Amino acid sequence: MASRVVLVTGVADQLGGQLAARLAADPAIDRVLGVDVTPGPGPRDARVEFVRADIRGPRIAKVIDSARVDTVVHAAPRPSVGPRRAAIKELNVIGTMRLLSACQRADSVRKLVVKSTAEVYGASASSPAVFTEQDAPEQGHADEVEVEGYVRGFARRRPDVELTVIRLAEVIGPGVDNALARYFSLPVVPTVLGFDARVQFLHVNDALAVLNRAATHHLPGVFNAGGDGVLMLSQAIRRAGRVPLPLPRAAIGFGTRLAGRVDLSPGQARLLSYGRVIDTTRLKTTFGFTPKWTTAAAFDDYVHGRSATARF
Repeated sequence: MASRVVLVTGVADQLGGQLAARLAADPAIDRVLGVDVTPGPGPRDARVEFVRADIRGPRIAKVIDSARVDTVVHAAPRPSVGPRRAAIKELNVIGTMRLLSACQRADSVRKLVVKSTAEVYGASASSPAVFTEQDAPEQGHADEVEVEGYVRGFARRRPDVELTVIRLAEVIGPGVDNALARYFSLPVVPTVLGFDARVQFLHVNDALAVLNRAATHHLPGVFNAGGDGVLMLSQAIRRAGRVPLPLPRAAIGFGTRLAGRVDLSPGQARLLSYGRVIDTTRLKTTFGFTPKWTTAAAFDDYVHGRSATARF
């Protein structure tokens, strides 16, 4: 099914905004509508029709109906951290419920792509060495667990809609401004005493390419997306030219906030203890995409970009 009218949520964020611009440049797509409550701080692509709307409200259904949207890319979910944690959680969970309700009623919608995260697997001492798509999400560790639950319910109610869920590893790269990017920019980086976690990254350009491919090709299913290889947390800190500061596990959240006002989600804090690695075999074989950047190369590009722009 060729996508003709695409709606992308969360375009105020870097990933959502760049994805909307990339889709708008595709000559096979007639219209791209970018939805968010604000246009975001960066420049807006003129080819993307920005719609100021809160997906928790009734307007999103009217937008989908009036534009006859056939493809919805839900890129809005984001980690609920910091002083606005409750508000972000509401946007993630309630916003997804309302968006899916609007999609369920719209007979024009034939395809749904959901940006999820590998954080749904959790991170603990009992975690497997490598998570596959067959591993069940670990309840209670991320808003995306609830989001994916509502998405599965939508799939049962609208089996005619093609559904693709992309579980992204930790996104990194030049210009990326998320909790882990800020964490590795701290002059002194708090770590969990007695632990050296395995971490896996996905370059922002690969994340965009995966989501773009999901929106424009017939690729239903759930797919892990991460760069090849892993880094130990200690290796990443050395590559970033930073100094580790081992702390008791209970103090890691306080330590990151004190060191540089970096707020980590509970899942990210557990990641720094136990690590997490996802298997990407299905991404390469069934989905047909191999990330261009390994975990190490993606992280090095982030470090190089940080040094070049002096943003951090």
